[in-house]
Amino acid sequence: MRYYVIFAACASALWLMLLLTSSVSPLDAWPAALTMVFGSFIAGASAEGGGAVAFPVFTLLLKIPPDAARNFSFAIQSFGMVAASMLIIGRRIPFEVRAVYYPALGGIVGLVAGTYSLAPLVDPVLTKLLFVSIWLAFGIALWQANRDASANVVPRLPDVLQRRDIINLVMVGLLGGFVTSLFGNGIDLLTFCMLRLWYGLDEKVATPTSVLLMSILTVAGTFLHAGVLGDFGQTEYTAWLAAAPVVLVFAPLGAHVISKWPRLAIARLLYTIIVVQFVGALYVLGLTLEHVVTAGIAVVVTTLLLLRQNR
Repeated sequence: MRYYVIFAACASALWLMLLLTSSVSPLDAWPAALTMVFGSFIAGASAEGGGAVAFPVFTLLLKIPPDAARNFSFAIQSFGMVAASMLIIGRRIPFEVRAVYYPALGGIVGLVAGTYSLAPLVDPVLTKLLFVSIWLAFGIALWQANRDASANVVPRLPDVLQRRDIINLVMVGLLGGFVTSLFGNGIDLLTFCMLRLWYGLDEKVATPTSVLLMSILTVAGTFLHAGVLGDFGQTEYTAWLAAAPVVLVFAPLGAHVISKWPRLAIARLLYTIIVVQFVGALYVLGLTLEHVVTAGIAVVVTTLLLLRQNR
């Protein structure tokens, strides 16, 4: 526990210093703290980062602009996901290190490129629809792969990665970086699906791997928006102050709990989260013909691409 305890102590000291010197009250953003009780547990327990809960709740229910929700996702995961990662490393929960640093290389490039080129161009409603639709496609593909409960899974990638495998890992990171530039998360679920669908990696290994990978991208995203672009606004800052102590507890708790679950239970948890997100988004945005068609096309195309590549 020492890695986690050291990080949590340093993070708590930073939070307290910012709280005491801030002119805003975190009590004004209590819905953010409540959201992240569940969101941070999911972040530590699954391939869905905390932003996968925060982004739809903030944009769909709390009517917060997507760019502010994305910035909050980056900042809050910089506490929660990193805390969970410290627990994973310290307790030696199995993960695939090569599926962390290869996708991270591509992910950082995609994050920076997407932030400057893609994020300013995407319509907010389209962003929300694509978010939940692509995630639903991943859920369908994962469900298809797990229909045979006795299907063989492997505990790690091949001992020697071929050049094609390295390129695959870097490229999925690159694509995940672009997705993360829009939503504040995404590279974790993309990489998780690739590891499970293409390589047959056990969910109990792929899940902590995705947590460690997302922790790298979320720190990079926070630095990019708060330190370089300077577009980290008061809305997301107040929400972060309210939720930061919560995620330091619940994200590591999720990582600990999920290490005790069987792999199919982990997959079922992921299915449930994805379906709830999708149905909730269509309900809040409105079941218009345009929304249904857009979501349907995104789901079908992404699902077919994933299933085609499934080994």
